Amino acid sequence: MMRTTTVLQAVGCLAVLSSVLRHAHGDSEDSFRMTSPWGWRCVDEQCVKEDAAGAVGLMTLNTCKLTCSSVGMLWPRPAAATVGDQVSLFLPHNVTFKPTCTGEVCTLLLETFDIFKANLEQYHPDYADGSAPWMGPWNVTTEAHILRLDVTVGSADATLSLSTDESYDLAVATNGDVTSVIIIAPTYFGARHAIETLSQLVEYHEPTDALMVVTATVSDAPAFPYRGLLLDTARNYLSVATLKRTLDAMAANKLNTLHWHITDSNAFPLVLDSLPNMAYYGAYSARQVYTPAQVRDLVKYARVRGVRLLPELDAPAHVGNGWQWAEKEGMGNLSVCVNQEPWQDYCMQPPCGQLNIANPAMYDVLGQIYRELVQLFSPLNIFHFGGDEVNLNCWNSTEEISTWMTDNNYGLDDSAYYDQWAVFQERARQLLQEALGGLEVPGVLWTSPLTDPEYLETSLNSSQYIIQIWTTRNNSAIQDLLSRGYRVIFSNYDAWYLDCGMGAWVGKGHNWCSPYKGWQVVYDNSPHDIAMESTGNPHTDLILGGEAAIWTEQADDATLDSKLWPRGAALAERLWTNPKTTYNSAEIRFIHHRQRLLKRGVQAERIQPQWCHQNEGLCYVNPLVRSGCSGA
Repeated sequence: MMRTTTVLQAVGCLAVLSSVLRHAHGDSEDSFRMTSPWGWRCVDEQCVKEDAAGAVGLMTLNTCKLTCSSVGMLWPRPAAATVGDQVSLFLPHNVTFKPTCTGEVCTLLLETFDIFKANLEQYHPDYADGSAPWMGPWNVTTEAHILRLDVTVGSADATLSLSTDESYDLAVATNGDVTSVIIIAPTYFGARHAIETLSQLVEYHEPTDALMVVTATVSDAPAFPYRGLLLDTARNYLSVATLKRTLDAMAANKLNTLHWHITDSNAFPLVLDSLPNMAYYGAYSARQVYTPAQVRDLVKYARVRGVRLLPELDAPAHVGNGWQWAEKEGMGNLSVCVNQEPWQDYCMQPPCGQLNIANPAMYDVLGQIYRELVQLFSPLNIFHFGGDEVNLNCWNSTEEISTWMTDNNYGLDDSAYYDQWAVFQERARQLLQEALGGLEVPGVLWTSPLTDPEYLETSLNSSQYIIQIWTTRNNSAIQDLLSRGYRVIFSNYDAWYLDCGMGAWVGKGHNWCSPYKGWQVVYDNSPHDIAMESTGNPHTDLILGGEAAIWTEQADDATLDSKLWPRGAALAERLWTNPKTTYNSAEIRFIHHRQRLLKRGVQAERIQPQWCHQNEGLCYVNPLVRSGCSGA
C-alpha cells in the first residue's frame, strides 16, 4: 500500500529539487553548494531514493522520514499513534506554551518547555556547542506558523514511584497559520514524555531554513513501570557532566531509572557530611568525588527529565577502600580482606573487601550512611542494597570473624555464614527503615545464594524486596522467584550487560560475559517471553521491568557514550512498548534515532553506513539469504 505524502506548498518537491543548498550564515568560499540530484518518495512506509530529473512528487529526506511511516520516526514506538502526511513550518521563537497545572508540577513543566526549546535549536545543522543565542542561526525572514503548545496535567503530585501513571494523549493539528498541540496527562511525568514525543515529530526543513512539524495523534503509556540503566562510578569515576548527559539521553528514550552504583571495593567517591573519611580514604582524588550539593542537583536534574536516581550501596561484599579509617579512630576494622592478595581467594575481582559482620561499630557507620543517603536522594521511595558476590572464604579466613562465629556457636560451615549474611541483610533493612523515620520502602537485591530457594523465603520477605536478576535467561532462579511471588527486575547478562565483549582487563582474551551484545540482542530480550519460557506464565504482575548495566572496568568519560548508546535506546523500546515484533521492524527508526541522539550531544556509536539511512530497507538481512558482507 503506497502512502501518499502531502505537504504545504512551501515544502513542495519543486522547491526541494530546484533550490540551491545554502549556508544559513550566507555565502562562503568554503561552502560546497549544489543542487541535489536526488529526492525521496514514500512507498509502503519506506522512503525510496530516486533520481530527481523529471520526477514529480519527491521530497527531502527529512520530510519523507517525518511523514512516511504511520508512526513516523518516534522512539520508543508509542502504544498507539497515527502520524499524518501534513507538515507546517515554524521557527523556535514562534513556539508558545500554556500549562494548566498546580503546584510544583507547573515549575517542572516550565523547565521541560525550556529543554524542548533547546532541543529544537539543536535540529539546525549549524548548531554547534549549545552557546548560540536563542535566535540562533535561523533564517528569521522565513514565513512560518505559530506552534501553540497547551499542556494539561491532572495531578499535583510530582513524585515518581513504581505506581506513577506515565500515560499521555497528544494531538497535533494545523488550522490556518497556527499549529496546535494539545497534551493531556494525569501526571507531570506523562506530560514530560508527551513533550519528548512532540520533539520527535519535528525535523529540519533545509530549503526554507526552518523547522517542520507533522500532524499526529498519540495515545501512549509504558509497558513496564521500571525502565532503567545502571552506571558504575566506583571502578572508574564518571564526571557530573557525563551523568547529566546520560540523563538527557535517558529522557530522549523515556527511560525512568538511573541505578547509581556509587561505591564498590575499588572506591568510595561520595562525600558525606557526617563521615568525610569515607571519601577521604576512598576517592581516587579530591577532584573525583560527588559532593552533597552535586548529588542534590543531580536528583533534581533527573526528576525534571522524568528519571528517578536510585542509589545503591552494595553490601556486605564489594566494600573495601574508603572503610579503612575506623581502626585509627578506635572503632576496629569495619571491613575485612581489603586489597588482600591473591585476590582470587577472597573476591570475584580485585580489589577485595567485605564488611566485618563481627564488629557492631560497622552497623553504626552503615546506619549513618543510610541517613545521609535518605537526605541526599529525597524523596527516596526505593533503595538498592546490592547484596551480591559474597565470598565466604573472606569471612572464614578472617580470625576476628571466625572466632566470633565460634564463640556464638554459629558454626563455621557455609550454611552458618549464609545465616549470618541473612542476619546482616535484615539489620541493614531495619537501619534503612530507621533512617526513613519508620517508613518502609522496597529494597532491591541482586540474585545471589541468598535468593536461592533454601534461603529465599526464610531470609527475604517478598513484600519487602524486589529481586534484580542478573543470571542468564534460562537460569532456574527465574522460575524460583516468580513462582514464589517475588517482584523482579530483569538484567540478564546474556542480553543486558553492555560491558560484555571487551578484552579481558585481568589476563588475556575476552571478558567473562562475552560476546558483545548488539542492539538486536538487547531489543529482542523480552522479560515476559523469558518468564513464559521459564514458568509458562508471563507474570505481568510481578515483572516490574528491566535494566541494562554498564560496569566501568573498561569505561569512563571518554568511552561511555559509545558503549551505552544507541543500545540503551533498544532497551528503551523493549521496556516502553514491549513490542511483539523483533528488531527487524524497528531498524529504520532505530538508525534515525541514533542520528537524533547525536544532535543532542550524545556520542552514540555508529550502527550502519550513512547510505543505509538514506536508502531505507536495503541493509536489511533476509534470514533466507546467506550474508557475505565483510569489510573490504
